[in-house]
Amino acid sequence: MNFIGQVLHWFLNGSHWQGDNGIPHRLFEHVAMSGASLAAAMLLALPVGIVLGHLGRGGNLAINISNIGRAIPSFALLVIAVELGLGIGAVPAFIALVALGIPPMVTNSYLGMREVDPDVREAARGMGMRDRVMLWRVELPIALPFIMAGIRTSAVNIVATATLAALVAWGGLGRYIVDGLGQQDYPMLYAGAILVGLLSLIVEFSLAGVQRLVTPTGLRTSKSIQKEELLSTSLDSAAVLA
Repeated sequence: MNFIGQVLHWFLNGSHWQGDNGIPHRLFEHVAMSGASLAAAMLLALPVGIVLGHLGRGGNLAINISNIGRAIPSFALLVIAVELGLGIGAVPAFIALVALGIPPMVTNSYLGMREVDPDVREAARGMGMRDRVMLWRVELPIALPFIMAGIRTSAVNIVATATLAALVAWGGLGRYIVDGLGQQDYPMLYAGAILVGLLSLIVEFSLAGVQRLVTPTGLRTSKSIQKEELLSTSLDSAAVLA
């Protein structure tokens, strides 16, 4: 049996779909950790980027500070969290993934707010809109494609990087990669990599669809969308290089 056949046989083995080490359970762990990390990163990053973008002040400083998290490897964050006495398991993994998810969302939300045409702001003020109303009814809808691009980038990065959590004795799909390497069970290792890759693609395409749905129709073919797509691509490239 060739190697591809061995990987296929691993997937077809019923024991790999049952119990705490089965694919459904590991998938649930991976999605739960990734979802919780993404939600926490959104709560921390989006208000900062949106408010600073609305005010037009302090954005460059916030972006530069948040990008420190992009420059520090996720594995290093895991080690630092463990060394700080946070133990092993879910806590250091959660902290590292949240730190990974913050920079793209701060950057995109800030730049998205700054991309709102000043004439649109002046028109809103001329109609008697207060700052809070203008933020919710004018600026946020226009900036939403940028904001969603940041969320999408963070989500894919978090899902892919959550495999490292297995290195600090946590679960998820990364267990197949780490255990497969440790036991020299290479079909298990490659099966884990395939599962993580498929999950990342599902998240990417799902959020891309959501991004398109929440984008106002008038903006879908505008230059703003082209800029947002270019920015998303740049952020993805920067994340890979980091």
